[in-house]
Amino acid sequence: MAIVVRNTNYNGEVLEKILTLAATGNEIVEKGLIYVIPGVEKKISLPRIKSGKMLQKRKENPQVEDSKGNFNYSEKSLDPVDFMAFTVFNPRAFEHIWRKWQPKGNLVFAELPPEGQNALLEELIKQVKFELGDHYINGEFGDDDDHLMNGILTQAAKDTELIIVSTSKTTMLEKLKAVRKAIPKALRSNPNLRLVMSVDDFDKYDDELTERESKNASETDVNSKRYKGITIETLAAWPDDLIVATLCSPDADGNWFAAVNLQDDQDVIQIDKIANASELYFFKLLMKADTNIAFGEEMVVLDTRTSPVFKSSEKTLASDVEKLSFKAAGESKEVTITASGEYSVSAAPAGFTVVGTDDGLKVTAEKNTSGKAKAGNLVVTLDSDKTKTVDIVLSQAAVDEEEGGA
Repeated sequence: MAIVVRNTNYNGEVLEKILTLAATGNEIVEKGLIYVIPGVEKKISLPRIKSGKMLQKRKENPQVEDSKGNFNYSEKSLDPVDFMAFTVFNPRAFEHIWRKWQPKGNLVFAELPPEGQNALLEELIKQVKFELGDHYINGEFGDDDDHLMNGILTQAAKDTELIIVSTSKTTMLEKLKAVRKAIPKALRSNPNLRLVMSVDDFDKYDDELTERESKNASETDVNSKRYKGITIETLAAWPDDLIVATLCSPDADGNWFAAVNLQDDQDVIQIDKIANASELYFFKLLMKADTNIAFGEEMVVLDTRTSPVFKSSEKTLASDVEKLSFKAAGESKEVTITASGEYSVSAAPAGFTVVGTDDGLKVTAEKNTSGKAKAGNLVVTLDSDKTKTVDIVLSQAAVDEEEGGA
């Protein structure tokens, strides 16, 4: 998308160069975790859609009612807000760049040819540290210079569709286990799926892996940035004790988006003397930017900070069955458990075993050779709220005269 700034004398190539340098010179962009859309002049809808299953048997004359897999457009938008970059520098530090175009006198940036402006801007940007990377992540729009725009985490906190995970565990391994368990199955094999955490949190994870491995593990090597096949990304600006799993991509198939542009203003770029008698010059750039997430249901969040921003609206625990009846010959049955966080299961009664599954529990009754009916119960308890429990009554016939028990 071309950069459109109508009311300026600067060459379009120069404007694109400065915007690219300012918008992409940060970690979250360089790692390909966010899709940056340049040249956004006004509010736009996020360019992200999802579709359901569309395949079906062939029909000679399909009708509207045969339609499947309707496209689901993200209802989120990007609405860039105005701010500026401003710093002071000494042009003598860059004299080797611009002097060949202006052999005499002081620097006059506006009179440099596009080639000269580009050359000077490129060197200048190396010195000017744009903090957009931090604002892309933690930004909050407000009235002072520290609150320029809303970042990804601020926008995500407004979304009611987020998958919020809670856990009482304190190790990184247990935290990652809780996050992975909450990731929708449809996303688990997506190549864009990432686990995002702070540098310090990854260091803790790395130390845990090293301590857990055999005595032959090298304490000088860094473990792979992966958990159960999912790539881990670390960001310097990311808060500690916050783990997010979502789709990340530098294209429109990710879940994080940013829009940036230069303001449509005659003074979009200013490089001039601070004062007539001063040797110092100022650099001023008028910009606008915004971020957002496309689908909250594609973002799993575990926030274990002292004052968490992301909280479960309600702690819930439910089972799809209240009773399980088994044949005397023995069999296994599955139970779907729906919970807002991790849960524990009581010890199984004699003759029964219980194992966890992706969706809940698998209960197995061994062959009943006692000649008597067996009975007992399982108690499922929500770890984060021990008052939330589910009782599942188990029974097994003495003999298989009751075929097809529930």
